Amino acid sequence: MQSVLDTAATIRPYVRETPVVQVDAADLGLEGSPIVFKLELLQHSGSFKARGAFANLRLRPVPPGGVVAASGGNHGAAVAFAARRLGVPAKIFVPRISSPAKVERIRRYGAQLAIVGESYSEALAASEEWMRTAEAMSIHAFDQRETILGQATLGLELERQAPGLDTVLVAVGGGGLIAGLATWFDRRVRLIGVEPTASPTLTRALAAGRPVDAEVGGIAADSLAPRRVGEQVFKIVQPRIDRVLLVGDDDIRAAQRLLWEVLHVVAEPGASAALAALISGVYRPRPEERVAVIVSGGNTTAVDFGK
Repeated sequence: MQSVLDTAATIRPYVRETPVVQVDAADLGLEGSPIVFKLELLQHSGSFKARGAFANLRLRPVPPGGVVAASGGNHGAAVAFAARRLGVPAKIFVPRISSPAKVERIRRYGAQLAIVGESYSEALAASEEWMRTAEAMSIHAFDQRETILGQATLGLELERQAPGLDTVLVAVGGGGLIAGLATWFDRRVRLIGVEPTASPTLTRALAAGRPVDAEVGGIAADSLAPRRVGEQVFKIVQPRIDRVLLVGDDDIRAAQRLLWEVLHVVAEPGASAALAALISGVYRPRPEERVAVIVSGGNTTAVDFGK
């Protein structure tokens, strides 16, 4: 708890306090109490990842060679943004599945960019190979203490903005955000992870009792498909979350459309997965249950809401 408070104080000059919005359940086609949305897509670099990026750069000694990161896109954009803000060289490795919006953000922030392989795991392997000869610090997208502490500050902020929550729904990829929330809340709320059916990384890990490889694919593959959750992540999450739910691509698309229609925000597919669990009926809150949904990122150009 204190380590999260200390991290929040350290990164406060560099990150935004993103807003929360309370929406009547009826506006979402649901019944029951209003739903609280944490709009972290309004964070610097377009996602919650800026918190972990600044935590790494402020809590760890950075060598002269700067930093390197592998990413599906959002983490890379966050590290590139933080590195530019702090005057640190950065090299980012992303796979070819990264959305054009995320690739463009990384370029715009001035980092060196390498597009390698078809998946996050291939980009990670390439970054590790490059690290063998570079005097740079690696910033892991999810499985690193400082990254998790940075993401935990979102939970601290949310609890202050929306006290009395019963349940928090959050999308899961590598698990850095849900591990951060679990670190902060420590079972004070019901914490529920939501994954695409096509990329069930935490689901597979919980079933096996340890991180294992899972299939990778689906509409949210650039943000929620790292093949397996992190070792540190799993140790934090396993005893502290309530469950993990799976949602299909069609439900994720429907959640994207609903976020636009109701809140007029354009969320990326991965950031829409948590809401998809509600509107699909995979998760049904009790009538009096106070639920928060994390909208974790908005780096996308792949949106066509039609008419």
